[in-house]
This record gives sequence, structure tokens and C-alpha cells, in this order.
Amino acid sequence: MRGRGFLAIWSDIEPADLIDYRHWLTREHTTERVTTRGFLACRVFRAMRADINRFFILYELEAPEVLDGQAYLARLNSPTPWSQRIMPHLGNFIRGGGSMTTRAGRGEGAFIVGQRIERPPRDPGVLANAVAVCDGVVAVQIGATDQIRTSVPTVEKGMRTSEGFFAGLLMIEALDEGAVRDAWRKAAEVAPDVVGRREDPEIYQGIFALDARIAEVG
Repeated sequence: MRGRGFLAIWSDIEPADLIDYRHWLTREHTTERVTTRGFLACRVFRAMRADINRFFILYELEAPEVLDGQAYLARLNSPTPWSQRIMPHLGNFIRGGGSMTTRAGRGEGAFIVGQRIERPPRDPGVLANAVAVCDGVVAVQIGATDQIRTSVPTVEKGMRTSEGFFAGLLMIEALDEGAVRDAWRKAAEVAPDVVGRREDPEIYQGIFALDARIAEVG
């Protein structure tokens, strides 16, 4: 992941709205976002669950200041007609962004845990390095959420009922589902106060990615 900042978004969508949502996401919304000054790339993941359509979107930012910068706020205050149609249908919507403070490993994995954390690790480097050496793990990233920058009132925010708040993001990327599950168990051993003792994390699979350089050329 490039850049010093991130924006992470989770949401659910009903089956009746799924086609419209996916077309909006891949044909308009992510292009609009990554062509905004300060956005570098976008990755979209879908939860590996049969009972719900849950998505996790990770935007890579040049810096956390992008979150309340003029260019991004202009987008948020001028939602497209398609966005105005989709936004009210997003359930369990959670959004937060800030600084990526710690990284270990390199590359991107197709299977991930994108876990909200409620307290920062005392030594994030120890956690990241311990998990990054697990078999099949390609990268571990830990971010700290900036509540002030994330919470700026906008027109888009007013279209949703709530966004919740979380202190940080723990992202583990691996080559396969088994590897990411094993890595999660290692994280729970190293930092149980941060990740808890949940043995079965919610795992996501990558379904779409867009780099700003490609979007601008297109």
C-alpha cells in the first residue's frame, strides 16, 4: 500500500440492490474517488459469507489530510444522482480514515482480514512483524483513525443514519483463506488486548481494484 493515509468503509447491501450497487461501485463511484486529489488507489473486498452481502473498501491516500481536504470535501458535498440513490440503501455503514502507522511484508493478498480495533497496540511493530512471518502472509498493516478528519459534516454523511467510530484498522493479507485464519490466531496470541480472542474472523476476498493512474488515463 502506498501513501501515509487510508480510508476504510464497511457496508451491507440487500440482494435486490446488489447489481445496482456493484455497477455503481465499479463504473462510477471508485473512479470518482481515485481521481480526487490525494487518492492513490482503491481496493474492494467482499465478505466470504452466504448469509449477507457485506463489502469492505480500502482507499489509499497520500496523507490523512486528504480526508478533510478541499478536493474530497467537494466530492462529498456534491453526490451524483447515482450516489444519492445508493447511499440510503447501505446498511451497517462504518467509515473511518487516518494514518497507516505500521507496515510489514510487501505486496497484496487476495484474502484479507480487515478488522476494526478499539485500542492501538502498545508496540504495533511487534504485532505486525510477528504476523507477517506466518506462512502465506504477504502484508500486515496497522492504521490509526483520525476522528476529527473523519467526522466532518457533509451532504453524503447526512444521507446515512450513522457511521460509528473505531480507533484503528488491522489488515492482514494472505495468499489463501487458511493462511489468513492462521495469521489471525497468531495476532490474537501476540496482542489479545487489541484483537480479542475471536477465533473465527470475518474474512474478505478481493473482487476489484483501481489505481488512480489507470483511472486518469481512462
